[in-house]
Amino acid sequence: MSDSETIAAGYAFTGPALDLGALLWDGACLPDAQIRIPFPMLNRHGLVAGATGTGKTKTLQLIAEQLSAQGVPVFLADVKGDVSGISAPGVTNDKVAGRAGEVRQQWTATGFPAEFYALGGIGHGIPVRATITGFGPVLLSKVLQLNQTQEQSLGLIFHYADTKGLELIDLKDLRAVVTFLTSDEGKPELKNIGGLSTATAGVILRSLTAFEAQGMADFFGEPEFDTSELLRTASDGRGMVSVLELPAVQDKPQLFSTFLMWLLADLFHDLPEVGDAEKPKLVFFFDEAHLLFNDASKAFLDSITQTVRLIRSKGVGVFFVTQTPKDVPGDVLAQLGNRVQHALRAFTPDDQKALKATVKTFPNSSYDLEEILTGLGTGEAVVTVLSENGAPTPVAVTRLRAPESLMGPIDAATLDQAVKSSSLYGRYAQAVDRESAYEKLATEPPRPKEAAGKASPKSAKEDESMVQQVVGSGMFKSLARSVGTQIGREITRSLFGTARRKR
Repeated sequence: MSDSETIAAGYAFTGPALDLGALLWDGACLPDAQIRIPFPMLNRHGLVAGATGTGKTKTLQLIAEQLSAQGVPVFLADVKGDVSGISAPGVTNDKVAGRAGEVRQQWTATGFPAEFYALGGIGHGIPVRATITGFGPVLLSKVLQLNQTQEQSLGLIFHYADTKGLELIDLKDLRAVVTFLTSDEGKPELKNIGGLSTATAGVILRSLTAFEAQGMADFFGEPEFDTSELLRTASDGRGMVSVLELPAVQDKPQLFSTFLMWLLADLFHDLPEVGDAEKPKLVFFFDEAHLLFNDASKAFLDSITQTVRLIRSKGVGVFFVTQTPKDVPGDVLAQLGNRVQHALRAFTPDDQKALKATVKTFPNSSYDLEEILTGLGTGEAVVTVLSENGAPTPVAVTRLRAPESLMGPIDAATLDQAVKSSSLYGRYAQAVDRESAYEKLATEPPRPKEAAGKASPKSAKEDESMVQQVVGSGMFKSLARSVGTQIGREITRSLFGTARRKR
């Protein structure tokens, strides 16, 4: 048996599989040698990598289409704004027809059922929000770029709020609790469990202020997004493709990458165990994955690793999308059984180092992968996946199929119409600011401040700090007296610190 026949045999699965394309060997496309991923192995996670412009987004689109057609819901993060076309039929041309003929694809222009979302309503999509309580201290520390000590202190603040039944809906609520805990009335509350230093509290408060100043407060609040919406199927049985629009927040990578992790973590602790299913309940594509791991604390990385390791038994497959495998920590990379590696560039010494590191992550093969990976064309990739028995398949250089939906964005008017006609729009479109910690404190006037020197009553009032306003309120005095006698209502949190909600 020749090398090409051995590779082809490694992808000749007997059960249902997702079609990626046809084998490339010695510069020729072999349409009889189809490269595929078994559906039961899609919840063993994967990596789609490659340099900018090599076709990663089209690969995601190709995989998402076939999953949807098989009744599997898909989540896609649309970082560049060109994934919305998955909802519209593609347009044929000579290039598409040529590719379909080469790989023996029966290409038919097809649109797929899609919902469009936007973080905090910044963009065209249905707003996706989280409460501070639901988001949790670990993820919020990543967004606020706190160090390990500050992250631990934030965790203490959340613990206090959880045990006392103080729900944190938005940033105002968190600021109020931090302020209280550093006041004379509040300091004793944390004394027995380590306390909260004034310096650390100051850093947290300044970080919250800077966060708001950048226009990010809208991402936290209610109604909080129910991640079970991502598991829906359309009326025709096809899986819903949930597209999270991110172009409007491209300059806030810490925010959107951490929000993606919140969605995944929330799914993780809400879904029941299903073991090894015939096909996934959901496949989650985590685009720009390197942003998630940049400057991450050990606690954060440990939580990611454990979530990825365990979520497959709940029927969720996760594909990380980035430029090179070295962007993903080794403990996470080891769990990604399916690999689609597009071309890499090797223009600099760092590029060469990344190329060599990438080659080492693949099984031994007959290919000179260093040469292959720098010479792949757009829409070509080096592939290895898990076979039906869980063993890695031979490395296969693959010419990928063409997506059947529109390879580009739909126009803004069509997108707006799709969003506003969604059954979810009325549920999430309008932000709700119900009474919570901040509002309760604001119902009582602040305690008058004693004038210092010759300052007028007016100037003294203007100089009042947030601490004095919050702590001086009658409501906070009442809270300080009663909080010690409240029955603890501690919120159950996941390994990622996200709060379990009552569905």
